This record gives sequence, structure tokens and C-alpha cells, in this order.
Amino acid sequence: MSMNRREFLQVLAVAAAGGMSLHSELALAEKGAGKLYDLPKFGNVSLLHITDCHAQLNPIYFREPSVNLGFGDQFGKVPHLVGDKLLKHFGFKPNSIEAHAYTYLNFEKAAETYGKVGGFAHLATLVKRMKARNPGALLLDGGDTWQGSGTALWTNAQDMVDACKALGVNVMTLHWEATYGEARVKEIEEKDFAGVVDIVAQNVKTADFGDPVFKPYVIKNMNGVPVAIVGQAFPYTPIANPRWQVPNWSYGIQEENMQAVVDEARAKGAQVVVVLSHNGMDVDLKMASRLRGIDAIMGGHTHDGMPAPVIVKNAGGQTLVTNAGSNGKYLGVLDFDVKNGKIAGYRYKLLPVFANLLPADPAMQALIDKVRAPYLGKLNEQLAISEGTLYRRGNFNGTFDQVIVDALIKEKDAEIAFSPGFRWGTSLLPGQPILMEHVLDQTAITYPWTTVSNMSGEMIKTVLEDVCDNLFNPDPYYQQGGDMVRVGGLQYTCDPTAKAGQRISNMMLRGQLIDPARTYKVAGWAPVSEEAKDAGEPIWELVARYLRDVKTLKPVQLNMPKLKGADGNPGIAL
Repeated sequence: MSMNRREFLQVLAVAAAGGMSLHSELALAEKGAGKLYDLPKFGNVSLLHITDCHAQLNPIYFREPSVNLGFGDQFGKVPHLVGDKLLKHFGFKPNSIEAHAYTYLNFEKAAETYGKVGGFAHLATLVKRMKARNPGALLLDGGDTWQGSGTALWTNAQDMVDACKALGVNVMTLHWEATYGEARVKEIEEKDFAGVVDIVAQNVKTADFGDPVFKPYVIKNMNGVPVAIVGQAFPYTPIANPRWQVPNWSYGIQEENMQAVVDEARAKGAQVVVVLSHNGMDVDLKMASRLRGIDAIMGGHTHDGMPAPVIVKNAGGQTLVTNAGSNGKYLGVLDFDVKNGKIAGYRYKLLPVFANLLPADPAMQALIDKVRAPYLGKLNEQLAISEGTLYRRGNFNGTFDQVIVDALIKEKDAEIAFSPGFRWGTSLLPGQPILMEHVLDQTAITYPWTTVSNMSGEMIKTVLEDVCDNLFNPDPYYQQGGDMVRVGGLQYTCDPTAKAGQRISNMMLRGQLIDPARTYKVAGWAPVSEEAKDAGEPIWELVARYLRDVKTLKPVQLNMPKLKGADGNPGIAL
């Protein structure tokens, strides 16, 4: 059964007082769980970090991945460790509160025990606690904040803008925010955020003259220490998302410019330089190895909840690389002790936000209730009951992704369906009703149109090869984000270790090899081309109709590729 916060804390208190170990059906928590958030004060510079919350204002369930593969130089290294391998690497015990926080292990049972995670009202309580612990602390937002829910879409991101201001965000960078369009992003920067929140992105410039669109960095004085926060927006926004939404902006990794910006910040007196990044962790690790003068990269995009930083050596010394997960589930806390203008030490902690352990901040909860009130009727429509766990996360597929491709095939009378390899989306436990809100958690974007195309077998292979290279290219700078396109109807073999253009083979449809010359009916959604605007109904309408017809959704069977070259890989546990 699931407990509320009061019941949960009572179980902890009684068990701890009696010397019991908390491994019962009711509570898997360790004795020290009640002190999860009691961090001792350290140093004179404190940076709080959220990223990729994807507009989730309320607590949610969220299943961590069981597939996060790394190959070549990335093999066996974080973030490409899952399950028991991740626990062993970081020294966590099985069946502990940390095991649930950072892995998919025993997800259903642990989620029932510990309850939901995240929620801006609970996060606000934790942020206030951390700021009281270390006055002057800065709250950094790594982006992917304004997109991912029905209310964010319907309010044109205003619900998240107001919530971030109330949370006390000081500096942010961008990715999915750009899908609201250039005008909307600049409107928020110049009106809502003016004098309150700095948007930083050294790698976003005007396409014509190369002028900065946003501040490359800001320098904040923290307890007498000048701290530079350099922004790094998602480099491939115009490729991964529609170019027509940001027609006048150019992106890219901009490594040389990053070094110049870091040097400039140092020349202006910055004693600590931190990059607030939306590169993805593998890209951050490479960047950290090639640049000097960066003390830490606080990263996002790949949704990796990393309990400890990776220390990367470079020509200037070393850089700490962190990543703070997604969906409001974590708050990263990085403290520096700066003496005589230099860093003498650091402490880092990634704090999971358990709603049962943190009371809701009343003011934030009131704001959330107010912005959601006009939409509750639509959000709370019950579409079906799920008999199995629904989630989206993993290199190749998730059960909620499978529902989407199954719905596309049925509703579009298609042979094959493609769904983008988006990482954002919440989870549901067996027996939960699937609400319209849950469908929107997986689909709420500004280009949601469904499509039907006639594609040759050769073109289908080309699409799969291109996306696979974006995911498994051995050079992180060529990994353009997202996971593998989700596929319905089609089975295939994937060898991530093969060369580009040779990773996909043995494509099958209903037991027959795909004919390169034959045309197939393929359904999809989220087209990035401007010509595809309003091509078909929004994906959430199609999926909702499918679920209303199903009524009771049986446990979903994943359509996974047959993998080659992944035996013994610590990034997969199936």
C-alpha cells in the first residue's frame, strides 16, 4: 500500500526507535532516511541545481532506466551503468532508499513504499532548507523546464515561468524552451525574468551576424567570492526540434568560444567558473577534458541522476562533471570552499526529492493549485486502467512509448509506426488509472501532429541508421540527443558497435524481411518540417481515443531490437 507523509514518517520513527531494520512490506527505508536532507554547512559558495523537470509541478512516479548503453571509451563508465552495477559503483546497498532513488530496481514495490518524487511545492521546501543552510546560495536551472505537461502547453509556459520565479531560480539555460518560438522566449526573458532570472547561453547567436542572443555568462558575488555561471544551451536544437521555431538563431557546441568566454570571466575576476550545460553528460565529459579553467559542469539533457561528480583531468587541472536527473526528482548541491581566491575543497550531494519526506511549501502549493484549476476537468479524465507499469526511459523503448506506437498503428491503419526517442515522461504503477494528464506528460509539445507516410524499405533503414548514429556515434560531439526512435510493427537487429550505416539489419515485418524496394505505410508524429504543420490530429487525441476503446490496458510487451555487441555491458539489464 502507499502511505502519506505522516504515516511514512511514523513508520520511520517507530522502527528507528525500536532498532528495527526497515525492510518490511511497509517500509524499505534505512534508519537514517529521516536525515536524508541534513547536510552540514561547507565552504562559502553553494550552487543548487535542477534540470529537465519537464514542467512537472506535482509529485510523480518515475522509473530510472534499465538500458543506458555505453560503448568504446564510454563502456563501463557513468552514466552508462544501470541497476546493481550503478549501486556497486557508488557504494549503495540493495533495497535501500538510495537504490530506489537512483535505479529501476524493485521499482513497483519501492514506489509503493516511498511514494511519489518531485513536485515544485516539495522542491521549494528543500531549496529553502538548502539556502538557509548556506546563505547566498544560487539556484541554477539547466533547462527543459517549460515543456512536458498539458498546463505548460496550454499556458504557453506561463505556469512554469511563474513557478520558477517563486522557486527562486537565479540563472538558467535552454533547450525545449525554444520550441515556444523565439518571440516567446525573448518575451519571458525581457518581461517576466527581467532583474530576477538570467538566461545564459554562450553558444546561441544570431544566424546573420553571429551576435549573442543571450548573455554568455553572469558573475555573481557569493559571500565575497565572484562566481561565473556560463551557459551552454542544447547544441542541436534546430536539428532535434523544428528549425522554423528558431529561424534566426544558430547553435552548436562552440568549443572555442566557450574557452574564450571562460578566459574572459577569469580575467574579470571570477574565482569560480561553472558551466550550466544542456549538452548531455557524454558531451560534457569530452568538453571538460578539452577545456581549461572550468571548475564544474552542472549538466542536463540526458536525465542521468548521478550521485557523485566525475572528476575529469585537463590542461588546466580538473573539472567536476555532474548531471541532476529529471522531472524535478533531484536537487544537486555543489559547495566550494574558496580561500585566497582559489578552491580549497568541495562537497557534492544529489538529493532525491521524496514528497513523503518534505512538506509542501504552502505558497508554492497555492500557486500550483491556482494555475491548474482551470484545466482539472480535462486533465483528470480517466481514459483506461493500466494493469502493468508504464514508463518512458531507456535507449530503445519504454512501455508508454509502446502504447503510443500501438495506438498509431491501430488508429492510422498503418503497418509500421515511429515515435520519437524522447526521454521525458512520467511513470504509472500497475492498477493506476491512465488520465489524460498522463498522456499529455508523454506528448505535450508545440508540434504534436500525427502523420502517415509511404516509405520504402530502403528509406526505413536509412531513418533507423541515422537515429542510431545520433545515439551511438563513438564521438560524443556527434551524439545529437534523445534515445532510439521507438518502433511499432517492425522488428530489427541492432549492433551499436558497428560503423555508421551498418548498425541495422534483419528488418522484419510479420515474419518477412523488409523489401528495400517495397513501399510501406508508416505512421508517426512530431514532424520537424514546417510543411508538416497540422498534418494530422495531435498525438494526444489519437492516444486518448485508443485508450478509451481499450478501457483496460494489459501489461505491455516491449518491441525491442535484437542486440549485438552488448553482452556483458553494464548499461543493460533486461
